[in-house]
Amino acid sequence: MRRKFMSMALTAAMVVSMAATPVFAENTASDEGFNLNLCIASEPQTIDPALNSAVDGAIMCNHMFEGLVKWVNDGEGNAVTAPGQAESWEKAENEDGTVTYTIKLRDGIKWSDGQAVTAGDFVYAWQRLANPETAADYCYMIDMVKGYDAVADGSADPSTLGITAVDDQTLQIDLTYDCPYFEEIMAFPATFPVRQDMVESSDNWTFDPSTYIGNGPYKMTEWSHNAYISMEKNENYYDYENLGPDTIKFTLLDDNNAMLKGYNNGELDFIENLPVDEIPTYLASGELEIGDYLGTYYVCFNTEDEVFSDPNIRKAFSLVIDRNYIVENVSQAGEVPADGYVPNGVNDAAGAGSDDFRTVGGSYYSISDEDYEANCEEARQLLADAGYPNGEGFPTVEYLYNTADNHKKIGEALQNMWQTELGVTVNLNNQDWNVFLQNRKDGNYQIARNGWIADYNDPCSFLDMWYTDGGNNDAQYSNPDYDAAIDAAKATSDPEERMKAFHEAEDILIGQDSVLAPIYFYTQPYMLNPDIDGMYYTPLGYFFFGYTSKK
Repeated sequence: MRRKFMSMALTAAMVVSMAATPVFAENTASDEGFNLNLCIASEPQTIDPALNSAVDGAIMCNHMFEGLVKWVNDGEGNAVTAPGQAESWEKAENEDGTVTYTIKLRDGIKWSDGQAVTAGDFVYAWQRLANPETAADYCYMIDMVKGYDAVADGSADPSTLGITAVDDQTLQIDLTYDCPYFEEIMAFPATFPVRQDMVESSDNWTFDPSTYIGNGPYKMTEWSHNAYISMEKNENYYDYENLGPDTIKFTLLDDNNAMLKGYNNGELDFIENLPVDEIPTYLASGELEIGDYLGTYYVCFNTEDEVFSDPNIRKAFSLVIDRNYIVENVSQAGEVPADGYVPNGVNDAAGAGSDDFRTVGGSYYSISDEDYEANCEEARQLLADAGYPNGEGFPTVEYLYNTADNHKKIGEALQNMWQTELGVTVNLNNQDWNVFLQNRKDGNYQIARNGWIADYNDPCSFLDMWYTDGGNNDAQYSNPDYDAAIDAAKATSDPEERMKAFHEAEDILIGQDSVLAPIYFYTQPYMLNPDIDGMYYTPLGYFFFGYTSKK
């Protein structure tokens, strides 16, 4: 899951301009009780569970909605899956290789307005997700559901999707194969239920607390755009009595200096970002925590661009990136230089506790300091073979990134490496978050900053997004051999065969076509008020605050 969303229009009355100096909005909740104030990102482009495709939006959705499966604390601060809106489920493997899940919903589950949550709400949400008219980037997350392909290509009505309400409390989901990560799919925000009457009441249903009706532990009370999103305990949530904060406020900022100032002043209880120059100091003091994160920070090339349609040019730009310099001198938060696309920690065929996908797959280029000059020599030769010896005649190109301190510094480092080692001119262009996301999605760029966080622990989460015409395929990439490898991986439940096909896909994507230039494997830095206890986290990037307490 990346920092990426579908676009939406804000009415003039909804838009709040950012002040030159960010001001922390006063918490509208009573001073009594436990009121938590967080900052994970700036203004989200959507908090519609089906349309969201970013980690920050997912964190918010996880607090206001709940899927069939949810994430709970294992007691050590680690998030693990457990029954959510579902009380239980049974999985039956059929003779033809298909699988049927029969799911029983909890008794008495309700929406935040008191209306009962039914199996039909899940049917509506999943059909809406698959419907091409919804234009959800994450529609393919349920491509294992029977009938998905025909619905997604418009040749069948969404009602033919293999999800059925047997009765109000019983759901049947038919899969075309035994998907090993399906329980995590049932915990994924895009599969959360939504209320049909609210969704269809207005295009702006997510903006208004009276129509943003959820079924999660908290409910939205206010969205002051570009300032904050506030929520309070949902009195109709089945586990209401065990919830922690009376209110949770997500302050919306994109200025790392303002985030750190707010944290140090006690105005913020939690931040994920701080100025990169401050990272060593806060690491040394122990105030900055570093969590595991299944993700990759990378450069994305527009493969339909006249210049970067050549894989050898893409490879040249990738080879001269000094990944060690970036993690040691720029990002400085313990990131690991990337020698492939799928990061460390993603399971291979043998599963957890055995060699992971990256170990089995090996390296696509050397990240050793002593090999950097050889990489640069190879890159210069590739550029010369493409008709640009020493960069002569190479057109000026542009690197696009979203406004943030760390992205700016990485962009400047890349610019210097490309210009110094290849003799080319690269201009930098930064854009506000929402504008950047839409331009990257639409292919209005040549080179762009990108990043991807796993949606579940399986290489499919990183690799199927580059399928031709995929909703998250920002590289505009298309290769029938690559598509065939993804199809082969999804056509079998045999772990060895699945992973063999996924390794073949990565070989094509990175080893052959150099569609992406991976830079590093993420870590997750954060700072939490030491008086707050009970937060938990998954390396998929989700933080959970609903069961926190004051020490």
